[in-house]
Amino acid sequence: MNTRQLTELAQQLRVDSVRAAAAAESGHPTSSMSAADLMAVLLAKHLRYDFDRPAHPGNDRFILSKGHASPLLYAAYRAAGALNETELLTFRKLDSRLEGHPTPRRLPWVETATGSLGQGLPVGVGMALAEQRLDRTGYRVWVLCGDSELAEGSVWEAAEHAGHEHLDNLILIVDVNRLGQRGPTRHGHDLDAYARRFRAFDWHTVEVDGHDVEAVDRAFTEAESTTGQPTAILARTLKGKGVAAVEDREGHHGKPLPDAEEAIEELGGVRHLHIEVQPPPAARVLHAVQGGHLELPRYDLGEQVATRDAYGEALAALGSARGDVVALDGEVGDSTRTEYFAKDHPDRYFECYIAEQLMIGAAVGMAARGWVPYASTFAAFLTRAQDFLRMAAISGSGLNVVGSHAGCAIGEDGPSQMGLEDLAMFRTLYDSTVLYPCDANQTAKLVAAMAGREGIRYLRTSRGKTPVLYGPTEEFPVGGSKVLRASAEDRLTLVAAGITVHEALKAADALAGEGIRVRVVDLYSVKPVDRETLREAAERTGCLLTVEDHREEGGLGDAVLDAFTDGRPVPRLVRLAVRTMPGSAAPAEQLHAAGIDAESIATAARLLVEHAVAP
Repeated sequence: MNTRQLTELAQQLRVDSVRAAAAAESGHPTSSMSAADLMAVLLAKHLRYDFDRPAHPGNDRFILSKGHASPLLYAAYRAAGALNETELLTFRKLDSRLEGHPTPRRLPWVETATGSLGQGLPVGVGMALAEQRLDRTGYRVWVLCGDSELAEGSVWEAAEHAGHEHLDNLILIVDVNRLGQRGPTRHGHDLDAYARRFRAFDWHTVEVDGHDVEAVDRAFTEAESTTGQPTAILARTLKGKGVAAVEDREGHHGKPLPDAEEAIEELGGVRHLHIEVQPPPAARVLHAVQGGHLELPRYDLGEQVATRDAYGEALAALGSARGDVVALDGEVGDSTRTEYFAKDHPDRYFECYIAEQLMIGAAVGMAARGWVPYASTFAAFLTRAQDFLRMAAISGSGLNVVGSHAGCAIGEDGPSQMGLEDLAMFRTLYDSTVLYPCDANQTAKLVAAMAGREGIRYLRTSRGKTPVLYGPTEEFPVGGSKVLRASAEDRLTLVAAGITVHEALKAADALAGEGIRVRVVDLYSVKPVDRETLREAAERTGCLLTVEDHREEGGLGDAVLDAFTDGRPVPRLVRLAVRTMPGSAAPAEQLHAAGIDAESIATAARLLVEHAVAP
């Protein structure tokens, strides 16, 4: 396309952005209008993409990190022939595919859900890493972000990592339109302020007038030819470009234009240009995925093994059986035990350093490219990445996340290292799976089971060694549980998971010596929960006592209540959980101080059985 045609295409994108927001009576047309020239040049001259085959392995990947500018994205889809005009005007309406912020659940050309600013670049880094080390099909990763989101720390986690990894297949386009939601951004139109920061992380930078289509075209060409470095194109633009009433003016963010018809006329009217987007090269193939027989590690009954050790060994075994499994870690692989995978499969191991947001974002990017990521760090530190996990759930991403060093049972390191909120955090995620194994064989089986599930799967592992309770042939279906003690004389049921299963068994044995029979349920699947087993236990014993190395809110006790949300009578439920702020102490001392060790469980059970009062 020549300069005039590119300019006309940009105007069409602006007009369609205005029209979509006017039809919805909401949206962000001015944020779309600033980037219209950038999108026009990318779509017409540089993006290699087959809209009829969005899963084509050679397609370039495009991420709209400033997801509120969705009218621009949908306008581009219309220009490419992927959407028609009628659908464009369903923007933000009930049952429309064109949501206020785009998601891959609705549209096959969307790589990942956006709208929480600062996430597009970390996801793009994951895709670029996958291409650089795994896919090798030659695609580029284009990320369009706004200047406001450069205030997010996650952007700079990703920027540093991209520079460190020399991701020259990654191109970031920054729409520097000067205005955020409530007023000017931190650096306004000072492109050099942004350039200095990116150059400090070893990026190639290009500063450009974002409304000069010829200059933008040259900048994109320069980025494509740059080797050894990612490129940041810093484009000076004007918010609301082309309409005098809103151009570069405050107070118009997130609003339809005051007079859409007049604005459309000022922009030159409705157009119906169609762009033939360049297809990817034909000789592209999917990454080869090896398959083989899975030989999980096996542990002997009574052997002392930490579940984190079993996780690392099982993950390495899974990597040998499945060539699509990748592992990411937050610079604690010697603790999480992903170092076992790194030793056996170094080409599929990604060190993300202490940057948990980047790690989860990169995992989302790799999952979007068809890989099966396992991302690991201390359970406590996953809270930093909660928003990335929330957005991954919105995307429908398939992630396996593993949190080690969970609970006060880690001992002397103290409360800053104790994951005491993680079960609640992961249970709240849409369509998530939450697993908490208590022994090595159970852990190994669940690590393998995670790979075949949809959505976000979370596995909680423990630091200390615990006895192996189950044989290597035992099966642990997701959504199940194991009844470890049961009799016709059971007076109540102890429900535990992970480390507290062992404490519950000790308590049950001590109580049995006193003539008090109690049932013990190992609720290794915290979500989905085994409703039938819990209901049967409630019917037979009348009382459930949950014991968890976690905060009371949102953890095991609340998961048990999920078994009785369909109108069935709720049994008597008493909870033992970590209600104090732990300090530094040995693991056994920590469990006792929190009131979740065998002695505390037995005491609570005696009170319930003998005196029928809550502990």
